[in-house]
Order: sequence, then C-alpha cells, then structure tokens
Amino acid sequence: MRVTGVALHARGLAVAGSRGSVFDGVDLDLPAGGLLAVHGPGGSGRTSLLLALSGRMRLAAGAIAVGKHRLPGDERAVRELVGVARAEPAVALEERLRVDELVRERCWTGREVTPARVHEAMDLVGVRAPGRDLVEDLPPWTATLFAVALALAERPRALVIDDVDRDCPREQVTEVWQALDRLRHNGCTVLAGCCDPPGPGGEPVLVELPRRSVDRLEVRR
Repeated sequence: MRVTGVALHARGLAVAGSRGSVFDGVDLDLPAGGLLAVHGPGGSGRTSLLLALSGRMRLAAGAIAVGKHRLPGDERAVRELVGVARAEPAVALEERLRVDELVRERCWTGREVTPARVHEAMDLVGVRAPGRDLVEDLPPWTATLFAVALALAERPRALVIDDVDRDCPREQVTEVWQALDRLRHNGCTVLAGCCDPPGPGGEPVLVELPRRSVDRLEVRR
C-alpha cells in the first residue's frame, strides 16, 4: 500500500469560540509524507487545530495550503484529501461495536474500501484486533492503531489522529509513534495530536499549544 502524501503550509491560523480565542498565530510547514505532532495539555486547542488543517473547522484568521488547495475556500476538496481517524468528539469509533462490525461498516461507507484493504492497513501499522472484540475492550494503543487502519483503508493523502498518547504506557506510546512513522515512510502525511511530543527519531514538525479555555466548536463533517 503506497500513498502519495500532500504538503501542508499554514500562516497565522486562529480559531475562536464564543468565549474567545482557542488558539492563534499558528504557522507551520509540513512536507508531503511528513509527520506533524501538535502537542499540549487538554484544552489547548489541539483537536481544533487538527480539524482546521483537515478542512473541518472554521478559521477565524489565517490561511492553509493543502497541496494545490486553499483554506478558507476549498474545504470540500481538502476533506477528500485528508482523512480523520480520530478527533473526539467529532470523529470517534463507536465503542459498543465489535471490530468486525466496524470493518463491515467502513467497507459500506468508505470509498473503494474492502476487507482486504483494511487488513492490509492493519498489517502496515502492526495492529492485531480480534474481530469479535468490542472497541471498548481493546487496549488504548490497539484502539488508536485500529482507528488509523480504518481511515487508511480509504487511501487518504494525509491522515489525522488525535490523542496518540491517551491512557498509554510509555512503551506502547513508542509503538504507536513507530507505527505512524512507518505510515509516513509509506507516503502518507500524518497529522497527530498528543499531550507530550514524541521522542527522538522520525524528525517530526512540532507545534506546541498552551492551555486555553475552549468551547466545543462547530465541525464540518
């Protein structure tokens, strides 16, 4: 499974809610096939930034180039290029469903997704999730990589995965980052959110956000 990634460039990004700024003044340059790590504590706006970069969150200021497309303006085209594996509460796996139920659902709703594609993606990221297991019973790192594999099966050119290190011991967090590094080396641009930046290796582009009081903002699905 080879993917042709897409570059992202952003200048002066800001998102605001009813109680004021969520984040502002964010600049970044991410090459095609690169790894972005947006890190900061809960409430810092990590999820909002990732959704804005994927064309699913309205900007208060600034501009984004995703390949040849521009935001604001080309939201629909950008959403075709950038898949979202997890960005809660907007995008999340249904915890009461079983793994094989979610695979069948993705084959029904996803573009040209087949069970073979899903299993190929699972092999790439190195995840084993028994088909009869409920998502809520999966270890956190397994659920994270399963969400990545489901989104990857649609062959996006860039992929968003938030909360990479949530509820994960350090060893398993390292495994998740290694899987994401394999993904980008396979061509896909990776946009990840985390509390703490990844360790050495992978040469990620780092964006740190301070703690802010945020609102649940309107998300474009």
